[in-house]
Amino acid sequence: MEASGAPTEVLLQQPWLPVSFSSCQLLAKSWFGETAYHVLLTDMHCVWEERMDSAAIQKRAKELNRRLQAQVKAFFSHLCEVVQPCLSGSDRRPDGKAQISLTRQEDGNISMKLKSELAGMPFYWEFHCTPAPVTVVCVQLVRPLLAMSHLLQRQVEQLGGLLARKDAEIQDYRENGATLSRERLQTDVFEEQSYREDFMSKALPLLRSEQQDALGFDADLQHLYAAIVAHGNTRKRKLSEERSVEEDQPSAEEPDLTSSLGGSISSEAGEAREQNHNRQVAAAGAKMADRPKVQQSLPVTSDPAERPSSKPKKKKVGLFR
Repeated sequence: MEASGAPTEVLLQQPWLPVSFSSCQLLAKSWFGETAYHVLLTDMHCVWEERMDSAAIQKRAKELNRRLQAQVKAFFSHLCEVVQPCLSGSDRRPDGKAQISLTRQEDGNISMKLKSELAGMPFYWEFHCTPAPVTVVCVQLVRPLLAMSHLLQRQVEQLGGLLARKDAEIQDYRENGATLSRERLQTDVFEEQSYREDFMSKALPLLRSEQQDALGFDADLQHLYAAIVAHGNTRKRKLSEERSVEEDQPSAEEPDLTSSLGGSISSEAGEAREQNHNRQVAAAGAKMADRPKVQQSLPVTSDPAERPSSKPKKKKVGLFR
């Protein structure tokens, strides 16, 4: 709901964009709904945020604009038109008279003040951004950056393997008599360890100066961030769908209450029948013990194949009859 700010997945899909207010370089991501917004700002030392719903926007608008007597929807579209280009790093300004200034406060918060015109009258707005919780920082910045770093590292490893295979291919050409037509195209054999050492020695001194330029979050990194976030959301949806399917299906290991009760009742009935059968067998055994020994010597068989035949035996023809 808009009352609680942007959904985490919606804001997460927005890339971090370089912005500049009052000569201060920041990274920003924002979400604007119908009558609510969620803004995140960072200078890589701290992350600030502000979430506002319709009621809070209405209250602050009346405090800053005493003569404003309008509903939120009446002026919120104007606020979005003025602020969104500024938070997207765009040089385009829909209102040439709009001015935005940023102030760092002693308590660690930051404030962005907006001054523009609405229907020929001055319109004021202020963003009061406070330090974001650690969970928000991890979800919106730390985790995606770690995933980006891991993905880029795998890319470097694959490129190193490709260069090694290319060197083997070139060496095979040379051994079979192939030569370069232009000597300037000749390259040295790629050695990963020496390449890393040389790269670090040359790139690290330039890292601080490059960070000042858009904090190092250029267009390529923005696309990579968006791709990783989209992949993570797709994976979460698949896992949630699989879990919902598993929850809908009854578990074979955990039968329901009705079947367990029925099984216990049937098992109790079976035990009662077995005890009754045992008593009958014991009584029959006592009766057999009281019978004459001749009767006890007769075999008792339940198999039809072992029972004596009821047909009369044929008389043998011979001397003895």
